[in-house]
Amino acid sequence: MIETMPKKSDLLRGVNFEKSPFLVIWEITRACDLACRHCRASAQPHRHPLELTTQEGFRLLDEIRQFGRPLFVLSGGDPLKRDDLFDLIAYAKFIGLRVGLSPSGTPLLTRENLKKAHEAGLRSVSISIDGPDAASHDSFRKVPGSFRWCLDGANWTRELGMDLQINTTITRHNWNRLDELAVLMAQLKISRWSLFFLVPTGRGQIEDEIPAEAYEQVLQKLYTFSKTYPFRIKTTEAPHYRRVVLQRLAQERRIPAKKLIEETTSGNGRFLPGINDGKGFVFISHIGEIYPSGFLPVSGGNVRAASLVDVYRNSPLFRALRDPNRLKGKCGRCEFRAICGGSRSRAFALTGDFLESDPYCLYEPEGNR
Repeated sequence: MIETMPKKSDLLRGVNFEKSPFLVIWEITRACDLACRHCRASAQPHRHPLELTTQEGFRLLDEIRQFGRPLFVLSGGDPLKRDDLFDLIAYAKFIGLRVGLSPSGTPLLTRENLKKAHEAGLRSVSISIDGPDAASHDSFRKVPGSFRWCLDGANWTRELGMDLQINTTITRHNWNRLDELAVLMAQLKISRWSLFFLVPTGRGQIEDEIPAEAYEQVLQKLYTFSKTYPFRIKTTEAPHYRRVVLQRLAQERRIPAKKLIEETTSGNGRFLPGINDGKGFVFISHIGEIYPSGFLPVSGGNVRAASLVDVYRNSPLFRALRDPNRLKGKCGRCEFRAICGGSRSRAFALTGDFLESDPYCLYEPEGNR
């Protein structure tokens, strides 16, 4: 995740990604009534019999609270497929967590369900929209009507006074329609637009990726959008957006990019300090596996047998991912490695090694040039 730093945010004071994540996502189920062509979870219509139970969920929430008050999101599949969802939200709020929800665009996304979740303690909702119209979105999600359900859910979220984020997965099917999508985002009056860059895992296919040159074009366009539109922009599995932002800011201010790199890595700049897979981010699967990301299916342990806090802080997997000096190839030589670090999930999906270079980054480090 990449996002500009909120001004004077208590959330970020004393942040130390060696000890605590900035964002925790729990995939409470893989059940979903959609059949999205890119789904990293390969979601199924029915719940898995080995999903964490309600009581195990409560214990997991207690563990998450030991990190402090990270951003916490209940995801899926479709979390609305679990009938204990509202109890989980209420308990998370009771122990002091700030709760977000990422529902699917299905008939379960009703005003009644959103209102019930809000009354239980829900603070924010993220809804996925992958095309600027019903034809493009519904084709991507493979269920007619999903676009309409998403728009209704977005409008109800705002009416209920909750923070609204729209997620968009960038693929070869929609990357050339970003201008239309940005206009739609403005019309929906969202708080954040979160752009997910496809990782070929689950049902995601490498042929749906866009080339590295197109990645660069999209990232440059996103920076322009950040100057044009009122909503914030963040990326997932495209940490090189941070490099693009710093390069553009350096050009505008007529200062060396190195100065902005130093400010950011020291924590004194306007950006969060280098969130990446396993670095400021942890993902718990429906059956309790502890992953650095939902797109990086390498487990550091299972919450049924291990401490989430201990795995995040001390497991060899997470410690390796937080050490930029362990990166290989041009990512390891790059002057932006502590800020960007490349997508570890994409490196793993395409090379089998999560420390290898991100194959979809066009940038050549100074040493290479």
